[in-house]
Amino acid sequence: MALLAAACSSGGDTSSEGDTSEDAAVVFDGRQDGPPADVDPATVPRGQVLDFGTPPETPDGPLSPEVQEAFDTVFGDDYGILLDQEQLDAFQVLADSGDARLAWLISDLVRVTQDPRLIAEAGAEVDKSRLNLNDLSEAASSLTGQEYSSSVAIWGDLTSTLIAWDLPEPPGYLQAKANIYTLVEPAWSELFVENSSVDWRHVSWGGVLIDDRPFDRTDDQCNCIPAIDNPEVQTAEEADWLDADDIVFGVVINGEARAYPRQIMEVREMVNDSLGGRDFAMPYCTLCGAAQVWFTDNLPDGIDRPVLRTSGLLSRSNKVMYDLTSQSIFDTFVGTADSGVLHDQGISLEGHTVVTSTWAAWVAEHPDTTVLIEDLALGRNFDFRNGRDANGPIFPIGDVDPRLAVQEDVLGVILEDGTPLAFHVDTATAAIERGEVVEVEGVRIVRSGTGVQAIDSNGDEIVGHQAFWFAWSQFYPRTELWPDV
Repeated sequence: MALLAAACSSGGDTSSEGDTSEDAAVVFDGRQDGPPADVDPATVPRGQVLDFGTPPETPDGPLSPEVQEAFDTVFGDDYGILLDQEQLDAFQVLADSGDARLAWLISDLVRVTQDPRLIAEAGAEVDKSRLNLNDLSEAASSLTGQEYSSSVAIWGDLTSTLIAWDLPEPPGYLQAKANIYTLVEPAWSELFVENSSVDWRHVSWGGVLIDDRPFDRTDDQCNCIPAIDNPEVQTAEEADWLDADDIVFGVVINGEARAYPRQIMEVREMVNDSLGGRDFAMPYCTLCGAAQVWFTDNLPDGIDRPVLRTSGLLSRSNKVMYDLTSQSIFDTFVGTADSGVLHDQGISLEGHTVVTSTWAAWVAEHPDTTVLIEDLALGRNFDFRNGRDANGPIFPIGDVDPRLAVQEDVLGVILEDGTPLAFHVDTATAAIERGEVVEVEGVRIVRSGTGVQAIDSNGDEIVGHQAFWFAWSQFYPRTELWPDV
């Protein structure tokens, strides 16, 4: 097994998920017995995982009475990083149970209880009264039949394996996980709710805390990824701080254009804005290379405008965003409310196209554009795409679709019959520059600035979503791909 760093930010009001570790894993299809036939193992970059091994047999139904008693002793409402002897003995019962479903909770324990901040808060007693990495790796090995190292790297290896195996969670998993995770951030208790379509097995901690600042109070500092509400903007002529080749995310709504510089979005990752008479939220997930627009107006009567924030949680290396107003989790990738009252009401947000382009090309096409002011970057100039994330996902994602490398950019659309379709951006760009037409099932890809967007046969916009291939293909596992490779 290759090592995957359990990345954890050190905190601060401009932190982002993950760190700059080079111990990042890139995974091929975990259902294979080894590397794809056309992959020379000698050329596989350091950190790639090619085989997740054979899943163990997994029991159905409730836990045995003995294991249930131990489960309640360890993961009850009084769970804490410091465990008494009764809890430590009960943990050993779980480790020896042979019920592989419990490995999900081993993963959660590694991710949360090894956090240096929690250990520091626990004080000197922590060394003799907590589950250390050796205990956790031995339990993981016992439950799964795989060997794991006694280091924080166990978290990435174990979690990617469990995701690839699609191992079911144990009964009572959600509440047990909530008890573990709220040690780090008590405010998450509002998000860990039963009435949801969230796959809680895939939810992990991104290393920062929740952004729960009130609407339009985004000048307040927080130990979170700090969203911007109603950002201050300037004209293109005033934005002399931007270089011609700086990347921006361009949005045009009802004829009004605005640019969101990537160097700002890598710090903020979420904007609640208004443009062209519409209210919307714009999340940018640095980990999956995706900037999106979701309209937050024109919702049914009685529903307040959602104010989207970054929760500090991830799902398979994708931002978990939530609505500050209703505490409902929204799927960042598809715009649906996946928990809370808005999930109960079946709310799904309407998307809008975002174009990735250089600043000079965007201004050339949209000379009247506005752009966010430089101060919103808070003095930071991150480049996660070419730094922290350059070698692949730094958080567990399980198996992936091997048709493209994980970090390749694709523009994804949903066809009228519901079929997901992804266009490889570099290949489409090259074909268009040669004068070729890139069109599938009535969806045509055209240049916009230095980027691409999708239109229909009438030239009208089709909402497209640009992202890394690993992210698009895991949310749309049966996606068609152009060109077919």
